[in-house]
Amino acid sequence: MKGNKKTSLFIGSIIVLLIISTPYFLYFYQNLPTDTENWDTIFGIIKGGYYGTARMYIYSFFSKFVPLLLLFIWFITNKTWWVHALVIPIAVYLFQLISVINDSEGYIDEVEFIYTVPFLVVIIVILYFVRSKISIYIQAVDLKKEMDENMRTPKKFG
Repeated sequence: MKGNKKTSLFIGSIIVLLIISTPYFLYFYQNLPTDTENWDTIFGIIKGGYYGTARMYIYSFFSKFVPLLLLFIWFITNKTWWVHALVIPIAVYLFQLISVINDSEGYIDEVEFIYTVPFLVVIIVILYFVRSKISIYIQAVDLKKEMDENMRTPKKFG
């Protein structure tokens, strides 16, 4: 039990640090030189490619990566039944990020929706099925709340 709490605290701390650092990811490109086509880092050379400069490439990359990261964190930490609806924007941002990385593609952010339609259809069908199965339970909870409220406030007759 004690090891489980430490692991949970560690994972939660990493998630919080990722969420806190997202604004810095979005503005990281401002620290790069403005006219450099190739930027040499410890991870390798980042080439501007289709974007012209490394700065614009990093800006485009993080403008797709940050929302994808936040949606993914939301997806893995959410425990509600509708969490699978987040797969749709996650798929859209994933396809957009892939098109940024694959800069040989000339049309960025234009055809990704076509590729996400199969995901969209499957997720909508699953959500509709789950919603129809739990609707009776949702109605029962609403009825219980209404009955509890009626029991707390006695009615006066006459």
